[in-house]
Amino acid sequence: MRPISEREIRASFVNCTKGEAKRLVIPRDLDARPWDDLDFLGWQDPSFPGRAYLVAEHGDRLVGVALRRATPHAGHARRSMCSLCLTTHTGDGVALLTARRTSGDGNSVGAYICTDLACSLYLRGKKDVGPGGRMPESLTLEEKIDRTAANVTEFLQKVTQ
Repeated sequence: MRPISEREIRASFVNCTKGEAKRLVIPRDLDARPWDDLDFLGWQDPSFPGRAYLVAEHGDRLVGVALRRATPHAGHARRSMCSLCLTTHTGDGVALLTARRTSGDGNSVGAYICTDLACSLYLRGKKDVGPGGRMPESLTLEEKIDRTAANVTEFLQKVTQ
């Protein structure tokens, strides 16, 4: 992903008002992000743990979506798999994140996604998920990256339909 500015990020949001996009908390470390290793920019709102944001290149433009985290269930020790990068986590490492659809019909779209939205880093082995987090695959890294990008595109298409 190419480096993007705060202004570009705020302008990219499609499922919230301009006022909401203006007020959302943008990561302060944009200059330090590993842009070459990111397939999308994702972060949690530090002031409200139930909110998260995802910005990705979708077609010829940036598309940002505001996400809400479903209430986690206490006591889960089972493994769950991220639907974007196919990394498995124990406990609350994967969460159901929902986004309002842009159609204005009041519906939302949900996906199970790495809670910290660090899918790109898990995929490339830049962030450790622990034993059993990445299943052995015969795909090359480039094929895994393409699959993740396709999964992100599919999610964004569902939001913007």
